[in-house]
Amino acid sequence: MAKAASEPMKEYRVLVADDHAVVRHGVRALLETQPGIVVCCEAATGTEAIEMVLRERPDLVVLDLTMPEKNGLEVARVIREEAPATEVLILTMHFSEEVAREVLRCGARGFVLKSDADIELINAVRQMQQHKPFFTGKLAMSMADSFVRDVGDPEEEAAGCPLSTRELEVAQLLAAGKSNKEAAGMLGVSSRTVESHRNHIMHKMGFTCFSDIVRFAIRNNLIEP
Repeated sequence: MAKAASEPMKEYRVLVADDHAVVRHGVRALLETQPGIVVCCEAATGTEAIEMVLRERPDLVVLDLTMPEKNGLEVARVIREEAPATEVLILTMHFSEEVAREVLRCGARGFVLKSDADIELINAVRQMQQHKPFFTGKLAMSMADSFVRDVGDPEEEAAGCPLSTRELEVAQLLAAGKSNKEAAGMLGVSSRTVESHRNHIMHKMGFTCFSDIVRFAIRNNLIEP
């Protein structure tokens, strides 16, 4: 008795959201080499990405962090709340544990560096197609190293340097006149995270006003006087 023909594979529908057309087209071309994966639409701004998610209901959004109008973290939060069946995979050039933590908090379950996209993007999409998280190899190693450090002496790093690398970046941007929102967009984090870093800077350094941050940045050659 002949076996019944197997049902055709259901298409896995992907939205690609990036403000650079070259990146969008490159990601589309790469994904559409894979059977069963279809790029159903593209978006060039955060607002457009949200509109397309709500209209098209894709299975996955491949999302850049530094999008105009609304950044990737804001978009991810809206997707989590308004379209929870849609998975979010962040594709970014920003490499840091802080960004990864923000990504997770916002509901994204995948993170790939653009520098690794040619090697890891397809694997990441296939993992997320199976509802499994995926983190780029460099970031996975960095997060593992961070875990090992965190279970050691928590005062060791603070003794060597009062401010973390990210806190120095925030101090530099704020002292240069950037708003919390502008700094957040440049760093690929939320405005709330920037405000938190600012508060930590003030506390760690014993500053009493914003001008203290500016003087600190000038004194340490973070900005030009």
